[in-house]
Formats: sequence, structure tokens, C-alpha cells
Amino acid sequence: MLQSALAAGATLVACAFALSTFERWLERRRRHELVWSVALAFFAVGAAFLWVGASTGWTLPAFRGFYLFGAVLNVPVLALGTIYLLGGRRAGDRWSAAVALAGAFAAGVLVVAPAHGIADPGRLPQGSEVFGALPRALAAVASAGGALVVLGGAVWSAWRQRRGRLLWANIVIATGTLILGASGLLNSVVGAMEAFAITLAIGVSVLYAGFLIAVTPVRPRERPAAPAATPSPPSLAEARPRS
Repeated sequence: MLQSALAAGATLVACAFALSTFERWLERRRRHELVWSVALAFFAVGAAFLWVGASTGWTLPAFRGFYLFGAVLNVPVLALGTIYLLGGRRAGDRWSAAVALAGAFAAGVLVVAPAHGIADPGRLPQGSEVFGALPRALAAVASAGGALVVLGGAVWSAWRQRRGRLLWANIVIATGTLILGASGLLNSVVGAMEAFAITLAIGVSVLYAGFLIAVTPVRPRERPAAPAATPSPPSLAEARPRS
């Protein structure tokens, strides 16, 4: 019951933030906001598969969906948003084609990859218990590569800007990425499903905070109104009465 509730909460949090970010994209049409919306949607879908597995028991289709959206696709798309934010539209468009092709290839692999049966439907299995080498390699490369891009964006912002909104936005986004990657540590403290649900809800919340910092313009400080000019006293010529 607790596992299902945590997974449901993580799903609702990710879905709400995805819709909010997408609404911002509809208003301003900035590419990084659209990409972030897709990344948050992938997090929401991964959490939804976690919810299904926690509620009804793990099956191979549920685990394939969870593995694809929760371990392979989400972090590279998140990294693509960082590229759009820092590198501009031209660099983002160039890398978006590569991310799309890699994501399509990974989806095809996850759909048709041979898998072992799940021995305990009440426990979230590890990838090594179900899949062979290729799906697990895709998950490792996607997660590590995407995280390096996000963390590299934070370091680049710190080196180039040293202050300002984008610096703090990338630091917060990198922190959220690290929290999402901490599920392995929490697995040894609580349960596997509890760990993924907790880190997903907290990590996505921190990511969304970083997104808000990045896209919220800084209001200029209001300058005090200039004091009214004091009229100068009349000169002697002006003050002398006319004859």
C-alpha cells in the first residue's frame, strides 16, 4: 500500500510539473521549455509504470515500460534541454536529431529484447535479473552521458558567468539530476520501489525549481523618482520694477 501511494504521488508530481512547463512553452515558444516538458513527461510515464508494478505486481510489459522511460530516455532528453538553454537553438537542433535517433533505437531494443521471467512480482527487479547486456548498456550510457551533460552545464555556467540566474538554474538542475541518480543508495536503506518513488518525486521537484529559475526573468529595480527641480530665485534685472 505504501509503495503504491508513493509511486502515485511521484506520478502526479511529475505530471503536474510537465503540464506547467508545457504551458510556459505555449506562451513563449522557447525550445528548452518544450524539451523540458518532454523530459518531465517521460519521468511521469516512468513513475506511472512504477505505480502499476507496485499496485498490481510486476510483469514483463510493465518492467519494459519502466526501464525505457525511467532509466533510458528521460535523462538524455533532460540533457538536451540544457544544450538548448546554454548552446542556443542551432546547437540544440543538431543534438536533438541524435537524441531522437538514439531514443528510437533504445525503444526498439527494449520492446524486442529477450527477457527472463520475473520471479517475485511484489518486488521491483534489477535490470540484470531481467535483461541481457545490450538493454543494460543502453541504460548505463544514457543515464551517465545525460548526467554528465547536465553537470557539465552547471560547471560551464559557473566558469563563464560566476553569478546570475543561469548559473543558479543549472546548479539546481544538476542537483535534481544527482538526486534522481541516488536511488541505488536508497535501495539499501528502504525498499527498491520506495527508493525510486521518493527520489523521483524529490528529484523532479528540484528539477522544476531549476527550470523556474532559468525561465523567470529578473525584475529590474525601480529607480527612485528624481526630485522636482527647485525654481531659481529671480535675478536682479527681473526683480527690478519696470518704469
